[in-house]
Amino acid sequence: MKKKWVLAAVSAMLLMGGCAPALQNNDEVIQGDGEEKTSVIPTYQISDSYYRTIVPFEPGKARGLVVSNLNTRYDIAEFETGLMRIAQKNFSPEQFFFQEGQVLDEDVIRSWLSRKYTDAQLKENELTAKENLGLNPIDTGEGSVDERNERAPIYLAHIMEQDYLTKKEDNSLQLDGMVIGLALNSVHYYQKEEYGAQYEFKMDDETVEREGKKIAAEVASRLRAMDKTKNIPITIALFKQAPQNSVTAGNFIAYTHLDAGDADTSDWKAVNEKYVLFPSSSAEEDHREDSTYFANFKQDIESYFDGTNGVIGRGLYSGEELTSLKIEIPIQFYGKAEAIGFTQYVTGLVMEHFPAYIPIEVSITSTGGPEALIVKEANAKEPYVHVYE
Repeated sequence: MKKKWVLAAVSAMLLMGGCAPALQNNDEVIQGDGEEKTSVIPTYQISDSYYRTIVPFEPGKARGLVVSNLNTRYDIAEFETGLMRIAQKNFSPEQFFFQEGQVLDEDVIRSWLSRKYTDAQLKENELTAKENLGLNPIDTGEGSVDERNERAPIYLAHIMEQDYLTKKEDNSLQLDGMVIGLALNSVHYYQKEEYGAQYEFKMDDETVEREGKKIAAEVASRLRAMDKTKNIPITIALFKQAPQNSVTAGNFIAYTHLDAGDADTSDWKAVNEKYVLFPSSSAEEDHREDSTYFANFKQDIESYFDGTNGVIGRGLYSGEELTSLKIEIPIQFYGKAEAIGFTQYVTGLVMEHFPAYIPIEVSITSTGGPEALIVKEANAKEPYVHVYE
């Protein structure tokens, strides 16, 4: 049965079974009949940078694969949130609602992430040509293990789908946009024997981007052959993930947008973003002024508290501009009063050492878990501070 979501405004509160929480006056309830679900779209939006999400949250059909397919937790977080930033270039958070991918399921994603087979390999595995859906290059099995992996490395590590819905005049919700993220490897890892040592083959940026664009063209063609996605706008973005030992996330390198019904992926736009670690030699060389801000901040913290060890920052640059800075301060406290006093001191340093335009998030942790969170929005006169109980 084809689903149709019906929206009804709530004027006061909805009571279910006498124990359900009341909804705010400006919430909207998505009411279905028959087999349809009842859900809520909250009117309140945290900020212009976030999409409103349908509640209860409906997990994506390929949920969980990203954890096993990407190299680091930093890549996992950036791949998803960075894809939302790119989505905003064509799908306004004021007009569109977010939903995790409901079109490409786990089996489809797995089949697309595999290698393409030769005719002989299809016959050997008792597969048909229609099942030959791998987007990674063929491994013919010819030559040494090193030669095979350098000739045909795994370029595509993961595919993420994000759906964007709009509310129509007849109070229905409709899929009106999709964003596809293609996570690409910058390093191909392989083994010469089962349970043996891991080897790596580094790929240059030009090759990664070229192969990523080829894969994007095929993905666009396949999406246009599906009923649900043949006539909606689609954005496809390329994400170059960092190596396994990286302490910063990878970054998006390009995206293309397809208007409704269009399958041409030739119009690519570069994404000039990069994560930088503070302190580091690259930060000192490429962003000396910001590096100095951080060094002075770090020095003041260490002079206040001898137990401070390993204060680091991860800055996101858009071009040459530092657009966000997340700082981690691991420390050992011996009492709650000590933690409160230290948090107050750090809050003052945040306001003192960094320019007002930089959004900053400081996480203070101990062996017992999170101790405090300091968030300063761009040009905010005062930050938000929370000390965990």
